Amino acid sequence: MGSSAMEKVGTLIVGGGPTGLGAATRLNQHGKTDWLLIDRVDEAGGLACTDVTPEGFLFDMGGHVIFSHYQYFDELLDTSVGSGPDKWNTLERVSYVWIKGRWVAYPFQNNISALDKEDQISCLTGLIDAKVANQMATEKPKNFDEWILRVMGSGIADLFMRPYNFKVWAVPPKDMQCDWLGERVATVDVKRAITNVLHNKEDAGWGPNAVFRFPLEGGTGGIWKAVAAQLPQERLRLGGDNEVTSLDKDAKTVTLANGKMLQYDNLISTMPLDLTLQWLGKSDWAEELTHSSSHIIGLGIRGLSPHDTKCWLYYPEDDCPFYRTTVFSHYAPNNCPTKDKKLRTLLLGDGSEVKDSQPEAGPYWSLMFEVSESHCKAVEQTPQQLAGGTWSAIVAETIRGAINTKLISPTDQIVSLYHRRLEHGYPTPSVARDGALDKALPWLRDHSIWSRGRFGSYKYEVANQDHSLMLGVECADNVLFGTKEITLSNPNIVNQKKNTELRYLTKRAQ
Repeated sequence: MGSSAMEKVGTLIVGGGPTGLGAATRLNQHGKTDWLLIDRVDEAGGLACTDVTPEGFLFDMGGHVIFSHYQYFDELLDTSVGSGPDKWNTLERVSYVWIKGRWVAYPFQNNISALDKEDQISCLTGLIDAKVANQMATEKPKNFDEWILRVMGSGIADLFMRPYNFKVWAVPPKDMQCDWLGERVATVDVKRAITNVLHNKEDAGWGPNAVFRFPLEGGTGGIWKAVAAQLPQERLRLGGDNEVTSLDKDAKTVTLANGKMLQYDNLISTMPLDLTLQWLGKSDWAEELTHSSSHIIGLGIRGLSPHDTKCWLYYPEDDCPFYRTTVFSHYAPNNCPTKDKKLRTLLLGDGSEVKDSQPEAGPYWSLMFEVSESHCKAVEQTPQQLAGGTWSAIVAETIRGAINTKLISPTDQIVSLYHRRLEHGYPTPSVARDGALDKALPWLRDHSIWSRGRFGSYKYEVANQDHSLMLGVECADNVLFGTKEITLSNPNIVNQKKNTELRYLTKRAQ
């Protein structure tokens, strides 16, 4: 295509997830019109989208919930979705670890009182030894594994932290740094742990998401569709024709799947940083970044959930492939079909198929499972015949794991199946990550490219939905005015408080 067909734009935003939408919202808030947002998928949301099965069950791309460090984020969501109990469910996080055939309240390290005596002794003596060793240490831990041993001791490390974190991250903890931790992992108060054991006390409720909210309609993806609807629709181009196939940093152009070229003054990219660097000839930097892939598996089940108010559940052992399960039907009734909808049984919990099943009414409930995959942790994906269709082997393995962990019973009627693999699931805070980011992000910035977002800037510690949106908002301000991007540069600052400096509900952007 000749240069005469090239379209020019001031700021080009690649990606319609929270970060791209945050940047577009901020540019629009400042009254700017010379911008364009493109995405290869048909709907806004990115990794925060929601899929719907043919039977009508909703599944997010993981255990997304809404809790916020930012006033701007809260105001934008309430403006877009609406506010109050007719738009949102507000829930208390009720989380447990399933280990050795019993439930242990989350966080595990605060609730060793639920273990048998032998494991209690192992965990407590490990904690005491770790406290002494930590006081004598002269250097910071070099990696996440050393941090685990330094803070929690060998008992908790071997029983829970090491196996669970390998299942989550799909890389050994020794290959991960520990500067990312912040509010992500609870430390242990040794006196409190001993007191809890002596009094057989459950000690839950830790963390920034102890109370969270979830939309009544549309799942997490519905939030971001609503945010996108606030923007001038003529500046949003969504769908396969808008996939970026190449990037020329010197000419400041991107080429799209439809052959069209766009020339920009400034590029805000939420594409995975490792892919961007490979395109631009920096494969050595890209190789210093590590990510895991995610498999999301969903089950729609006839009946009532037997799990009370449990929200999400953790699984460190090897009797199931998943590391976390969400009782997704608990988040919002509309995550399942209405009880009068008639659905046929696809298979039973024990994996046996039901011949000549006739449609029956509900009620219904659902479970959503997360499985990690990497070069260190393979996932069986051979296509298999299941419930009259072809599914990855991980689906059947997940159903067996649900039986093993007593999430479902052998006679439960499964009426809907779901599976999706995300190549980029978690950005790993690897030991080499910060060195790569310190080189890559400024270099891209020198070429008028701002790489931001969960995978655009690769910082897991600021990769929740609120962080991701604000990475885009602050990036837009940096493009326009050169203001500091506090979320990107100082995760520990923004994660320790409610950030009220930027507001959405103002007459003029501030």
